[in-house]
Formats: sequence, C-alpha cells, structure tokens
Amino acid sequence: MEIEYLQKLKDNPERYPKDREFRFGIKGISIDEIQDLEKLYNNGNHFPKCLRELLFLSGEYSYTFDYGISDSQKEMQEMFREYLEEKGRVIFKPYYIIEVYDGYQFFFVYLDEGDDPQIYEAHPGSSSGAWIRSLGRTIKEYVEFYIDNMKKYGDNFN
Repeated sequence: MEIEYLQKLKDNPERYPKDREFRFGIKGISIDEIQDLEKLYNNGNHFPKCLRELLFLSGEYSYTFDYGISDSQKEMQEMFREYLEEKGRVIFKPYYIIEVYDGYQFFFVYLDEGDDPQIYEAHPGSSSGAWIRSLGRTIKEYVEFYIDNMKKYGDNFN
C-alpha cells in the first residue's frame, strides 16, 4: 500500500529504537484483513485512506494508539460495540474504534468524514448527556503530534 498520510509513522516504526529490549515496534495487518473489516463495519466500502494506512502499518500493534486486551481489530470492535449496546448508547453514523483506554472509553473516527477524519473520544458510561467529543485532531495530526513528542521528550527516541 502506498503511504500518503502516515509517512512519519512509517519512518519511525519503533517507539524506542535505541533500546535493545523494549523497542515497541509497530506491526500492521494485511490488506485482506482490512478488507474484511471494511465489509463488517463499512458495508464493503473502503475506509478513509488514513485509517487504511494506520491499520496497514500498525493494525496489530501500535505505539501511537492502544488497542487494549483484544487479540485483533475485529475483537476490539465487537467488544466495544457490545458495550455501547449494554449502556444503551448509539453512534448513528458508520464509525471505527481506533483506541481503547481506562476500561471502556475509546477513540473513534466516523467513516464518512474524508480521507483523514477527525478523532472523537467516547465515554459511554458517562452519566452526562455529552458522552462524545472531538479531540480536535485528525488521525494524521494525532500520530504526528505523538511521534514529535516522543522525539522531543522520550529518553530513548532518535
């Protein structure tokens, strides 16, 4: 796959490249796996280009996003979609979860917002009415911000 949006992630495949023990390298999933996910969660339509790149480069393991305890992207999607249902929460547009954290909170993107969509944060267990908010960054912006900060502040980052 040609990388258009996430070149910085491709160029920085390890979180700590100087550390021999804990490099935390990215690991992607195959185009076939991405297409299977597109069938399940986007009616067979392609995901936004930046999301496809993210999955291709780091869909199995990413140091920029936390996939939680799930063994696969599909399992992560299913687990959190079931949780939304249990909580009586609905996301009406097609979406894809890109990070899970602190139990049952997650980041996601809407699949109809262009090739580099905004990231949203969801707190399904929240008692307030506003349980979804924008992070104010696209996937590309978030990944680049994360890598730039790792380079600036990380002890072992090149």
